[in-house]
Amino acid sequence: MAYRFNLAKTIQAAGILLREAPGGRMTRMRLLKLLYIADRESLRETGRPITGDKVVAMENGPVLSRMYDCIKGACAELPTWERFFVSEGLDVRMKEPPEVSELSRFEIETIQAVSRQRADKDEWQIVEETHAFPEWIQNNPGKSSRPIPFEQILAAVGRQSQADSILREAEARAELARLLEGTP
Repeated sequence: MAYRFNLAKTIQAAGILLREAPGGRMTRMRLLKLLYIADRESLRETGRPITGDKVVAMENGPVLSRMYDCIKGACAELPTWERFFVSEGLDVRMKEPPEVSELSRFEIETIQAVSRQRADKDEWQIVEETHAFPEWIQNNPGKSSRPIPFEQILAAVGRQSQADSILREAEARAELARLLEGTP
């Protein structure tokens, strides 16, 4: 994926969803699905995802890979993630609400709209929705997992004709970020 994972935006996006959930808690599957759908909607509208996370197809639909690792307690950024969230069984609970300063108004509204539009659906209905996404169908891994190429997501949201320019811009942004951070 050409975009770089943005932990701060991912935490803030998860915080928006969990603020609206009863008790600041929801199943990790629901959280992962809603954030993937929000990323997908952002790609449709702007050509850029919210989280920058790489996407994998799993048995229950598309998943934001690094976020899933954080939820499972297996990411390098775990101390930062755990400042705000705790995994309790199959649920994620918000311990402390993160600020939302890294997110644009559009991103906040997109996350809230995705959540509201699916408020009456249970997590399995949302899984079924994501099973209809062309990018998952093309990469259906059965009981395994498989990366979903970014180009396929762009095509699925109607941005295939702009894919080359979107990818070039994403690579340029990633290179600039690496230079500013001083990483190879």
